[in-house]
Amino acid sequence: MLNLVWVQTFLALIEQKSFQGTAEKLGIAQPTATLHIQKLEEQLGKPLFLRSRTGCEPTRDALNFLPYAQSILRVNDRALAAVSGDHLRIGASSNVGIYLLQPHIRSYLQTHGDKAYDIVIDRNPAIAQKLENSEIDVAVMEWWDNRDGCHAQYWKSEPVVVIVPPDHALGYQAHISRDELSRHDLLGGEPGTGTGRMLARYFGGSVPMPRVAMQLGSTEAVKQAVKAGLGISLVLASAVADEVKAGSLRAIPFVAPPLEKELYVAWRSGLPGMHAPAFVQHLLSGADLAVAQFS
Repeated sequence: MLNLVWVQTFLALIEQKSFQGTAEKLGIAQPTATLHIQKLEEQLGKPLFLRSRTGCEPTRDALNFLPYAQSILRVNDRALAAVSGDHLRIGASSNVGIYLLQPHIRSYLQTHGDKAYDIVIDRNPAIAQKLENSEIDVAVMEWWDNRDGCHAQYWKSEPVVVIVPPDHALGYQAHISRDELSRHDLLGGEPGTGTGRMLARYFGGSVPMPRVAMQLGSTEAVKQAVKAGLGISLVLASAVADEVKAGSLRAIPFVAPPLEKELYVAWRSGLPGMHAPAFVQHLLSGADLAVAQFS
């Protein structure tokens, strides 16, 4: 079993690059810091630092160990917070965290008191990994891949629209069909959001899928590219509400069948029979009534 104190000293030495600085940062004696690293190296069976007069540089083995050391301490912090019950850590894929989740968090805090919380926003695969590693309590995501030790439930579906510049030929249409979309290339946003899966399900092999011509990395980048006339794209309707209101983008919904993205909420399942976390219950209970006043 890894000693958490040794791991903490390891991370401090990575940052400080000297035993003296590490000892001062942790409030321990320098020989104690040196002993911690020696013990950790013995346990791992690898040298972790190259010592010299100019400082300590991590070895390749140390760099390989680094993300796990960071994760170990984050999980330790999460375990302490879970027992105390005074901190909520929510993970969300980028579009959900930026455009959808904030009002739900606000209504939850109004209902459950002003407790401390963090929101971690990242790509969908990264959020799934953080949940699996117990670095977050709840994940709200654009897809779910059935990870061991976790439970997920469908939350809701969000309409997806085609966005175009105001002067684009499609901008004058009230709706767009599946057949018409198939004839256009699309600008892609953030990888890992499940858009490809959504399109595959929507087209179902009956109509050729549109080609994604460029991957821009985020919905914000896509919106700017569309405004600049570089192409058209698909986004959640909620992601362009402000731009549509301001007239800088046009959002075109689909005729039947509508194009929607299914959203999921996931959490560590723990022991059989355990209830879902309170925030999950809040999302799944139809708390949109409380959210409506903030939208």
